[in-house]
Order: sequence, then structure tokens, then C-alpha cells
Amino acid sequence: MNWGTELWDQYDNLAAHTHKGIEFLDKYGNFVKERCAIELEYAGKLRRLVKNYQPKRKEEDEYQYTPCKAFKKLLQELGDFAGQREVVAENLQSNVVRELHLLAKELREERKQHLNEGAKQMAVLSTAAGALERARRAYERAARESERALEAFQRADADFNLSRAEVEKQKTNMKLRSQACEDAKQEYMDQLKKTNEAQRQHYEQRLPHVFKQLQDLDEKRIKQIKNFMLSSVDVERKVFPIIMQCLEEMEHAANSINEKEDTQLVIERYKSGFLPPEDYRFEAASGADATDSAPAHPTHNHLTAARGTVSGNRIKKRGGLLSIFSSNKIIEACNSIKNNMSMDGKEDYSDLPPNQKKKKLQAKVLELNKQVAQEQAAMEGLMKMKGVYEINPTLGDPRTVEGQLNECCDKLKKLKDQLRKYEVLLEEANNQVCAPTLHPVARTNGAAPNQATSIGSNSESLSRSASESSVSTGGCAGAGNAGGSRAAGGSPESGLGGELAAAHAEHTDNHEHDENDEHCDHESDFDYYYEPDLQPLGYCKALYAFEANGTGSTMRMECGERLLVLETDAGDGWTRVRRSHTREEGFVPTTYISTTLYSDAHGH
Repeated sequence: MNWGTELWDQYDNLAAHTHKGIEFLDKYGNFVKERCAIELEYAGKLRRLVKNYQPKRKEEDEYQYTPCKAFKKLLQELGDFAGQREVVAENLQSNVVRELHLLAKELREERKQHLNEGAKQMAVLSTAAGALERARRAYERAARESERALEAFQRADADFNLSRAEVEKQKTNMKLRSQACEDAKQEYMDQLKKTNEAQRQHYEQRLPHVFKQLQDLDEKRIKQIKNFMLSSVDVERKVFPIIMQCLEEMEHAANSINEKEDTQLVIERYKSGFLPPEDYRFEAASGADATDSAPAHPTHNHLTAARGTVSGNRIKKRGGLLSIFSSNKIIEACNSIKNNMSMDGKEDYSDLPPNQKKKKLQAKVLELNKQVAQEQAAMEGLMKMKGVYEINPTLGDPRTVEGQLNECCDKLKKLKDQLRKYEVLLEEANNQVCAPTLHPVARTNGAAPNQATSIGSNSESLSRSASESSVSTGGCAGAGNAGGSRAAGGSPESGLGGELAAAHAEHTDNHEHDENDEHCDHESDFDYYYEPDLQPLGYCKALYAFEANGTGSTMRMECGERLLVLETDAGDGWTRVRRSHTREEGFVPTTYISTTLYSDAHGH
């Protein structure tokens, strides 16, 4: 297939065709250019979309659930997807649009050169044809004049009236015209040969060469358009694996959504660790006969569901113990304790429910462990640097590192102290969260208790604790000693402790006998039954040291010691506590401790 032989007479059409082809190349270039702009705009809008839907700082807590995590991962992958669209646009711009522009410019220049060469060849052929036409016309004119001269000679030769000289003149003119005709004929024949040769060269060599160049130019254009299209596809194909990876990650993120896991997360996030409230108990009418009605039970709430309780007469006994102090002295003692009390506030997460407190403490311990590891690594580096300086003093003065080492040591010591503090708090929190759920009395679903649910015939009997039961079995003398021991004890370093001891000494002689008799009467009427471990209501910190009297109801404690609170002060000035690591239980003076309950984090 050759334009020079097949389209030898289509010069004008070929010129128009190549012009349209280059215009199409420009059109395709504009298409790719606009596509690049669209890709960049698409990528930019995707990035803005991702940015607008990124989780805010206040929403970070909500992004622990699997749908939120999946959405966050989807946004990340969508951002990567937008980046790949930008890569496509940049590669199309550099590999296609720029090359297309250069190619179109080059093809235009080549086409102009080829068309100029074709026009030149067409002009040569036209010149040859014009010369041939002029030679033909000259030959025709000479032939006509020669015929007229011959006719004139023949007429003169036949006319006897003309002189011989006149005839000879006509004969000479005839020969001249005849010779001119022969010369014109020869010139015409020569020009004809030249024109035919020029025409053959034009249509067989010169013009086909020009057409071949135009054909090559057009084929080059078509081939380059093909390459540009393939290059565009290749640009897409190169980013396709990454885009597929983004889509796979989006699919993986969607498959990671787990409704059961989110349900568990909600439980872990909002679980308080408190027990549900006890059932409401039957309460006898105020005017009913005590012997015919069941004793009233105190109402339990969700904060004190695991507390041990005492009977109404036991509370009366506590009031008797409380009466050894005057009201003014009690008020002054409580105010003094409150003023000297050290509250930790939110530092130990005491304002949180047990379960949430445990989680916060675990996170704090983990953070402190990381900080300790970092400081230890920094100290090791400083020690190595100091050793290098000592070996080679030219590198530096070892004394310059000592200040940093001292600072690092102090910081490490503080971190370790904090770590030990929070580890103790975490251990206490674990004991609180893991404490068994036990109730002192069985639930009655609001019905009045029958005779089997009460111990004793005429009054109510509720459990205080196994440790307090040991007091009741000790007889009247033991009870009296226990009561005395609860009021005794104080801190020699504390003015309040001396005041409490003095008040106790002042009233011991007057009230000891009455207390013993009262205690004996109550203990003879009421028995105690064994109750399992109680759930802690909070924790306390010993403000002063306290020594137990050895009767079994009180418990020794050291100043600054942390204990678990099992029962709050019922009005007798004593609080029941437990030592977490030995699980030893007993009573300590309420004014000797700073108490923090899980419900409201208030101190006593």
C-alpha cells in the first residue's frame, strides 16, 4: 500500500487528510489534559472529604468501637486512593500530554515541508506543460502560414498574367514558411518529449516520494496515538495493584466490624462494678405489736448492698459507746480531722466506679512502666558516655555528665515511687473488682419474713461479721473490754489523739459498768451467725497509728497504711476495715482514717 501509486492524483485530498489527522491529535491531547485536571480535582475533593470526616479530638473515645475503627481505616485507604489518582494525573501529564504537544508540533512542521516539496514538483510539471502548449501553438501557427504560402504560390504559378519575378517571390515565401513550419514542428516534438519525461518523473518518482513522506507522517501520528493510549492504560495499570490493595483493606476493615465485640466494649466502658440494689424488705406498722410482727429490715441501696448490718439494739449500744464523748468534743475532733485530712482527689481515680478505676490504673501503670524503661535506657546511655569520657578524657569531661545522671536518678526514683503507689492501688482495685458477691441475708422479694428467717424470738438479728461474732462469744467481760478498746488508742503525735484519750479516760469509770451490763443483756438476747467476706465500699488511709488491744474486734494499723472499708461508721466512732494482702479484718477509730467511698469519693 503506497499513497504515491494508489493516490497519485489525490494530492489535495491527502493534504487535507493529514491536516485533519494532526487536528485529531490535538483533540486527543486536549482530552488527556482535561482528564488530568478532572483526576486532580477528583483527588482533591476526595482528600477534602477524608479531612472533613476525620475523627475530632472530642470523638476519640467513640472510635474504639469496630464500626468507627473500620470507618477510620476506610478514610485512610480512601486518602491513599486519592493519592493514586494524583499519581495517574501526574503520569498522564508528564508521559502523555507533554509528548502529545511535542509530537503535534513536530508533525505540523514536517507536513509543511512535505507539502512545500509537493507544490514545487507540481509547479515543475505545470511549467513543462505550459512550454509544451506554447510549442504546440507555435507549430500550429507555422503550419497554417505554410499552407497559406503554398496556396499563394500555386495561384501565382497558375496565373499567366503575373511576371516570373512575382512567381519566384511567392515560391521563395512558400519555402520560408514551409521551413518555419518544420522548425516549429521539431521544436514542438522536442518539447513534447521533455514534457512527457517530466510528467513521468513527476508521477512516478517526485510526487510519490512526497506522498510517501506524507504517508509516513500520518502513520507515525496514528502509531503515536496508539502508544499514547497504551501509555494511559499502563499508567492506570501501574497504580491498579495499590488501588486494589486499598479496596482490599476497605473490605478487610468492613469485615472487622464485630457486633459482639462492640457489645463487650460497651460493657467494659460503662460497667461500674456495683451490685444491684437489694429487694425491699417488709416493714411492720409502727403501732403493731413487736411480738406479732416481723422485725423491720433496713433498706439496701446499690452502694451498700454488700454491707454487714447490726440490729436495732446493737445500734443503740453503739450510741452508748458514742456517749462517752461529749457532743462538743466530737464536733471539734471531726472538724480537726477534716482540716488535716489529705485528699487524693482524682489522682488515684477514687471518684470512678471500681471497674473503671481498675482500667484507669492499669493504663497508668503501663504508662509509668514505659517511662521507667525510657529513663533507665537514658541512664544507661549516660553511664556509657561517662565511662567513655573517663577512658578518653579528650572526648569530654566526665563531670559534665554527673549532673544529668543525678537528674535522671531523681526522676527515675520519683517514677518508681509513683509506679509502686499505682501498683498498690491496682492490687486493691483488683481485690475490689474480684471480690465475691455475697449477701448477709436471703432475698424475700418484698414479702414479710417468716420465723425461720430471724434468729431469736422477740427481736431482729442481723450479721455484723465473723470477727464481731467472736466478740459476742467472749461474754460480758470480753464485750466490755472490746468496747473500751474501741474508744482507746490514739496518736501521741496528734493533739486530737490525746484529746480523744483524755475524753475516754474521763468517762470510762462512769460508763464502763453500764456498758458492760447493756452489752451482756443484748448479747444474751441476740446471736450472730457467720457471714462470708463483704464487698469493699471504698478505701481509707490511716492518718495516725493505732494499736489493737488484742481482743479480736479491733485491728492494728500503721500511719499512712491503706485499708479497704467494709462498713462505715454507724455512729459509734468505729469503722470496719480489711487489710488487702492478709485479709485481716477489724475495727479502727473513724477519726484516725481518711475514707474515700466509691460512690461519691468523700472523706470521713
